[in-house]
Amino acid sequence: MNLPADHRATGVLAIALCAFLWSSAGLFIKLIDWNPMAIAGMRSLIASLAILLWLKRPHFTWSFAQVAAALANTVTMMLFVFANKTTTAANAILLQYSAPIFTALFGVWLLHEKPRREHLLAFPFVAAGMLIFFIDDVASGGLIGNLAAAASGVTFGLYFVFMRMQKSESPLQATLLSHFMTAGLGLMLACFLPLPVLTPGSLMAILALGVVQIGLAAIFFAYGIKRVTAVQAVLVSLIEPTFNPIWVFLSTGEKPGGNAILGGLLIVGAVTAASVVSVRRARQEVPAAEPEAAR
Repeated sequence: MNLPADHRATGVLAIALCAFLWSSAGLFIKLIDWNPMAIAGMRSLIASLAILLWLKRPHFTWSFAQVAAALANTVTMMLFVFANKTTTAANAILLQYSAPIFTALFGVWLLHEKPRREHLLAFPFVAAGMLIFFIDDVASGGLIGNLAAAASGVTFGLYFVFMRMQKSESPLQATLLSHFMTAGLGLMLACFLPLPVLTPGSLMAILALGVVQIGLAAIFFAYGIKRVTAVQAVLVSLIEPTFNPIWVFLSTGEKPGGNAILGGLLIVGAVTAASVVSVRRARQEVPAAEPEAAR
């Protein structure tokens, strides 16, 4: 990706702002005393309206990649909200942050990309980190939430792969489609669960989730992802798992356990190390590719 430096800089800034907004998810979800399906459905309904205002006339191609990306993101969002309600915010986000490694592994299968040694080496550390999360949660009741968070890491990895399959399509269209799906499915399932209690605090929190944490963040992501490499986006997105537990701790006092910290360090450390190696590898490959591109 040979873009001017100012384009790359604005792309990095956009991804950073997106990740910062994403990091508020745990805080607002914890503040809303609704069932997870109602939260996921209403958040996506509001987010879809915000994104529609930005796009004005969305164009859906209904390609396999677009629909698959939307489905993967739908499952990811519903699992993530459920995980935030049934385990700690730190567990939910750190387990989901295993997604880049799954993206690399699924890319070998679905995109026929050559497997990177650094990703294969990172996977055992990510797996070990995920296992550490479950040591104390089998008896404490957090097992289901941790399983949901781990599953969301797998589906989020698939989401990135299907997004990369889209060549001439806008990433924001697939994101919008996923919010339509989540709103419909989430609100339908919520009808069979205890009805949410509408309070001024819950309404403000769900609006913040839909408009700011999802809607505005999606616009920043769509702008930035066209100006930075996928690896750069992963590195900048470290902002999210860093700030997410901090916001929740400051507002609710919820603290991650020792195993969550250790497991999270393994996951984030492995992802970061693999991403740094990939960046260096890409820089070394550019000089060799440039002469051939000039012919």
